[in-house]
Amino acid sequence: MVNKILIVDDEPSITVPLKFLMEQNQFEVMVVYSGEDALAAIDDFKPDLILLDVMLPTVDGFQVCQNLKSDPRHKAIKVVFLSAMTRDMDIAKGNTLGADAYITKPFSNADVVRQVKDLLCG
Repeated sequence: MVNKILIVDDEPSITVPLKFLMEQNQFEVMVVYSGEDALAAIDDFKPDLILLDVMLPTVDGFQVCQNLKSDPRHKAIKVVFLSAMTRDMDIAKGNTLGADAYITKPFSNADVVRQVKDLLCG
């Protein structure tokens, strides 16, 4: 069974290469550009992991994570923040909300792939 990854970022310069990278590593990928679209896509796409930006229009990544982790149906979905917000308090907030990892931008593609594989494949 192929693992599914939902990429949530409003910057095509991030989503296009990330989608390609994840597909090269045999993951099924869906891309959305807002927190609202992410919340709408979760029930249909049923991702195993979400690569989630914090700074999104209307509903931010923190709100998406909080919504996800407070819903018993979605609690098991892994969340990896990919964010330019690098302050300790931002990282701590992401971890407190239940994120499985917090990777700061700019990031190394190898680090993202390793983190995703560690979370999905143990």
